[in-house]
Amino acid sequence: MNKVFGSATEALVGIVKDGHTIAVGGFGLCGIPEVLIAAVRDSGVRNLTAISNNAGVDDFGLGILLKTRQIKKMISSYVGENKEFERQFLAGELELEFTPQGTLAEKLRAGGSGIPAFYTRTGYGTLVAEGKPTAEFDGQMYVQERSLRADVALVKAWKADKAGNLIYRMTARNFNPVCAMAGKVTVAEVEEIVEIGALDPDLIHTPGIFVQRIVLNASPEKRIEQRTVRKA
Repeated sequence: MNKVFGSATEALVGIVKDGHTIAVGGFGLCGIPEVLIAAVRDSGVRNLTAISNNAGVDDFGLGILLKTRQIKKMISSYVGENKEFERQFLAGELELEFTPQGTLAEKLRAGGSGIPAFYTRTGYGTLVAEGKPTAEFDGQMYVQERSLRADVALVKAWKADKAGNLIYRMTARNFNPVCAMAGKVTVAEVEEIVEIGALDPDLIHTPGIFVQRIVLNASPEKRIEQRTVRKA
């Protein structure tokens, strides 16, 4: 099966639909699948549920899907960089499921591993635990969290071979591996594509079995959220 597609638009044909849940890798603007997010915008699909650590900024990352009102619900742990997110949420126009960061990562990993739910101490006794089952283990109280699966996962990697094996670069790895696991169909945006066998097996972070489609973006923008420099 050929996993390499000529463009982000082609890679999303037939797999991203109205009402879908999408899991999107990245942390802030680091390691986000830039051209895939833009292709989702251009596709015109609506009523999406987006699982992502954050919602980008107003004019980049998932922020562009908020601007076009294509996202109806966010499952996130941090949204402080996006004024449009704040406006929509406070106006009751956007649903939000706040999830502690570590819990969000484990919900995705568990979903990709076929684990339907797990217990964690994080959030017990807070708003996070409202309406969720709890249990006591070894004298400590835990809250049950359901795992997450996505119809489509959009991830960003540094290198891929044509079988879909992925290598991430430094902190750009962040949520990408667990998002890749959680997608029923996973599309990877990469900076370089090599032949099968060219990657050292010991360096592969995401095995190709989790990746169904690949698109090349050799020159991503890699925008920085807040650039802080010393005075000249």
